[in-house]
Amino acid sequence: MTPLLDLSGVAAGYGAARVLWDIELQLGPGSVTALIGRNGVGKTTLLRTIMGIQPLDAGAIHLDGQDIGRLPPQRRARAGIGYVPQGRHIFPQLTVAENLETGLMARGSRGTGGVPDMIYDLFPKLATIRQRKGGLLSGGEQQQLAIGRALAGAPRLLLLDEPTEGVQPNVVQMIEAALLKVRAEMGLTIVLIEQYLDFAWSFADRYAVMDGGRIIRQGDTASESAADVAHLVRI
Repeated sequence: MTPLLDLSGVAAGYGAARVLWDIELQLGPGSVTALIGRNGVGKTTLLRTIMGIQPLDAGAIHLDGQDIGRLPPQRRARAGIGYVPQGRHIFPQLTVAENLETGLMARGSRGTGGVPDMIYDLFPKLATIRQRKGGLLSGGEQQQLAIGRALAGAPRLLLLDEPTEGVQPNVVQMIEAALLKVRAEMGLTIVLIEQYLDFAWSFADRYAVMDGGRIIRQGDTASESAADVAHLVRI
């Protein structure tokens, strides 16, 4: 089976400072991979490189067999990649509905239409605050909005950077339930950066541990527990 996402020899950095070294990662359609590791090991840079925000220095990135390694971020979004960055980065002066509508632009030739009802079904709170500006939302509401905006673009691959960061426990449970539903009903391939291993293991089927800008270990969450790899990611 051809992987949906195939990274081969991926290297990237900031100026002369190399951050990623020879990354090899293949993700099957519908799989969920938890990308874990200590702070500062290159996890966010890897997602930014997949999305095209960070330039690729070496190697190749293929999405469903298509070489996307030199495409700009908007072309990658239209090819089917959704990205929820760390810190959410919603538009504070736009309403919830307007923020979600910006996600529709990623659909390109696949059609625009309105915000799918599915977004409001996943996150009912957003339906009740559609006209509230993004800057007035709580951290948990902003996180739901950021995920909803990415899903509005109808992605095939969803990149999530620390979706539980700064979010209260009851909202974490809501996000977990929404992601489980998205995986089951939409068949998305998901890459998740997550510090809370119990959350990651609750729905990821694979994990990849990063250290020093490299992937040092990969495996199945069904055959290895979070405790088995916890010593590799302690800060």
